[in-house]
Amino acid sequence: MIGVIARKIGMSRVFLPTGEAVPVTYVKVEDNTVLRTKTTEKDGYQAVVLGVDQEQMKTRKGKTHEKHRNQKEFQMESLDGLEKGKKITLESMPVESLVTVTGVGKGKGFQGVMKRHHFAGGPATHGSHFKREPGSVGMRTWPGRIHAGKRMPGRMGNVTVSLKHRPVIVNDAVKKVLGIKGPIPGPNGSIVYLTTEPAVVKKAVVAKAAQAAPAKKSAPPKK
Repeated sequence: MIGVIARKIGMSRVFLPTGEAVPVTYVKVEDNTVLRTKTTEKDGYQAVVLGVDQEQMKTRKGKTHEKHRNQKEFQMESLDGLEKGKKITLESMPVESLVTVTGVGKGKGFQGVMKRHHFAGGPATHGSHFKREPGSVGMRTWPGRIHAGKRMPGRMGNVTVSLKHRPVIVNDAVKKVLGIKGPIPGPNGSIVYLTTEPAVVKKAVVAKAAQAAPAKKSAPPKK
């Protein structure tokens, strides 16, 4: 398992050899630099800290040092070959591999119950005064309050979203671009984190998809 920091570019579609059109989201994967590692003996777990978007910073005394604007820690099962300073490229995520995509969804501000929770609302005609309101939310004398978790108006979006079992459709090492099937959270230009999934998970997902696929009917014999 390995993870990388990427930047979302936008959506398009790719035609498979079978002629099927598949929606994909393209992400830019610059070379991720290993900044430091964490070990079980020292930190209690194994992890690697990656960084991208390197820039030169100046101190008050005029000295310069390197800084990575975007950093992310990934827990690892093994730290073999992940010494400080090593570059991790998108070659670690070949086509047909499964990844978990994590990002922050688009913020939509304060929204009502119809947009936030898909309430149906009231009648729009015939003199009805119940339009886009949530309806009755109160209680009787007991317990005399609104239960926690009641679906109400409030802030929508701007939360961390993780999507699992997303196959890699395109891997362009020259342009440093990955094409991942389906949409991923966040606006174009936002930072997302990709983590490869173990082969055991891939086999389970493929087997489950094969079971869910309808069985093909055999053609009747020709007379």
